[in-house]
Amino acid sequence: MELALIRTLMDKEFYDNNKGIRCPDELFSKDVRKIKQTLDYAMTTYERSLTTSELEALFFANNSTMTTANKQAYNDLFKRVSREESMNKEIASEVLSKLFQQVLGNKLANIGFDYVNGSLDSLEPVRNLLQTYQDDFTPNLKLEFGNIEIDHLLKANDIQSQWKFNIPSLGRNVEGISGGHLIIVGARPNTGKTSFHASLIGAPGGFASQGAKCLVLCNEEAYERVGARYLSAATSLSMEEVKGNYALAASRYEPVRKQIELYDSTGKDMGWVEAIIKAYKPDIVVLDMGDKFAVKNSDKSDVYLKNAAIHARNIAKQYDCAIIWMSQLSADAEGKINVDQSMLEGSKTGKAAEADLMVLISKNPVLDVSDDDADDSQRYLIIAKNKLKGGWHGKITCELDGARAQYLA
Repeated sequence: MELALIRTLMDKEFYDNNKGIRCPDELFSKDVRKIKQTLDYAMTTYERSLTTSELEALFFANNSTMTTANKQAYNDLFKRVSREESMNKEIASEVLSKLFQQVLGNKLANIGFDYVNGSLDSLEPVRNLLQTYQDDFTPNLKLEFGNIEIDHLLKANDIQSQWKFNIPSLGRNVEGISGGHLIIVGARPNTGKTSFHASLIGAPGGFASQGAKCLVLCNEEAYERVGARYLSAATSLSMEEVKGNYALAASRYEPVRKQIELYDSTGKDMGWVEAIIKAYKPDIVVLDMGDKFAVKNSDKSDVYLKNAAIHARNIAKQYDCAIIWMSQLSADAEGKINVDQSMLEGSKTGKAAEADLMVLISKNPVLDVSDDDADDSQRYLIIAKNKLKGGWHGKITCELDGARAQYLA
């Protein structure tokens, strides 16, 4: 292999791309190392590719005092070099990279033994080694860069809104979502978070009716209660009305039900979520509640929630699905119509930074709980962040039909 590498390094372009400390003499055995040193001299002096005959002539001219036995041994080596074919440049580059890492690893190991034996009492040797080699310790990468031709970008822009919103006032301003998007939805308790995703997915014209394969992972309410909202949203009937109109409810529900899977995910984490998405390949995933899938590997909630949001975003991109992350708003949002992303429970900017779209739901403040209008159905959808097509931000007023789990314009 090392002779094939020598033959490949005789190409000036390849040599220039791999010379120096990324291709040190230590990569080669003692005898071949001398040929490599002559090759280094020739490349620096003549700055062009070499033939085997030229390299051999230079080698013997610069080593005229060798014994007859040594000359014969090197004659045999050069004959073997001449019979070698140059390696594929990409493969040769990867081989050099791996060998270089092994050489560096051995140097680090030797320094480590010196520390163990007590012969070194300073980190300076390690620091010097890192400074010498850090620019050359790089993996052998072959990147496939993104297509930025006009036609491709136009097509990709159209796909950005593959799944349309079925709430007219929302759909007019935010056209839709698609695979790779992370959508964060936040609201105070008892505002209508579950009804919101049930309406977007299950109600007439929703994502399920558009053909999206939807997966709802519940870790707060029992999945049957969430399922009841989906049944009401899909049929436009309250649960009491479903009982009295079973045949009608079944005919409306069946097409939607085939597109939706619900699972009680209490106690699961984001690693489990990724495994499920990888296995079932949904188009749209609802994490209800997203915060509860975060692994608490820090005593700071903003840290572990940010990590979970990054994980969710990566999952959405890797598996080409849209993830809808349901979240609570903090007490700062209580009684307020105009809410913002700083009010996300337990988070600073971590979750917000990862979101492509953030919808915050608010309602009118309750001034008097004894008032007949205390159970106000008016809801506000605050588009607090929008990196999607159009980038519209603002407030949308709509009505929540709580009995039928539908948001209406």
